Amino acid sequence: MTFSDIFKSSFLENVTSVSLLDMALALILAFGTGLFIFLVYKKTYQGVMYSSSFGTTLVALTMITTVVILAVTSNVVLSLGMVGALSIVRFRTAIKEPLDIAFLFWAIADGIVLAAGMLPLAVAGSVLIGVILLVFVNRKSHCNPYIVVLSCADSSAEAGARAFLEAQAARCVLKSKTVRKGAVELDLEIRMKDDNTDFINALSEMDGVTSAVLVSYNGDYMG
Repeated sequence: MTFSDIFKSSFLENVTSVSLLDMALALILAFGTGLFIFLVYKKTYQGVMYSSSFGTTLVALTMITTVVILAVTSNVVLSLGMVGALSIVRFRTAIKEPLDIAFLFWAIADGIVLAAGMLPLAVAGSVLIGVILLVFVNRKSHCNPYIVVLSCADSSAEAGARAFLEAQAARCVLKSKTVRKGAVELDLEIRMKDDNTDFINALSEMDGVTSAVLVSYNGDYMG
């Protein structure tokens, strides 16, 4: 066996294993669906700081997955080696938003389906998932929780401020209380009856109330 025979058997046969038309069609559709995933992510993002790099990652991840699966489906031996190679990959970036995991999995699944040749499923599935996310994630709720950080001079001012809040809010629950000499600080979770926040102005002007701060609260951060 000559060197050319070894080279031909191990490399040249794989050059034409995936046609140029299949590669071009799969990658173009992967870019289009990845861009659609990126736009849906941008429209539905509700975190503190939007990261454009994560959106770009979704587009790249869709295309990369498509390339990998195209290679795997064209060669059984290569698929076994790729499983072993990818098993050593570790991702250390923390996912702060639970919905980001859904977008990552969506991009990977879309690349797999496209490379498998199920083009109608990939396109129709992406459109349906995108519409569902746009409808449910962007749906406004009138019962969003808020935190009121209240500073009072004494216990009588505290009692008056809490009574005022309980009358103005649909729900008022004490989360924490810090007492220092000459000062009482309260953290109260409230559910507002409407979007009107003028009651905070009136609360700050009550006798014995030194400050009143209203912040949005989702359980993970305040902002």
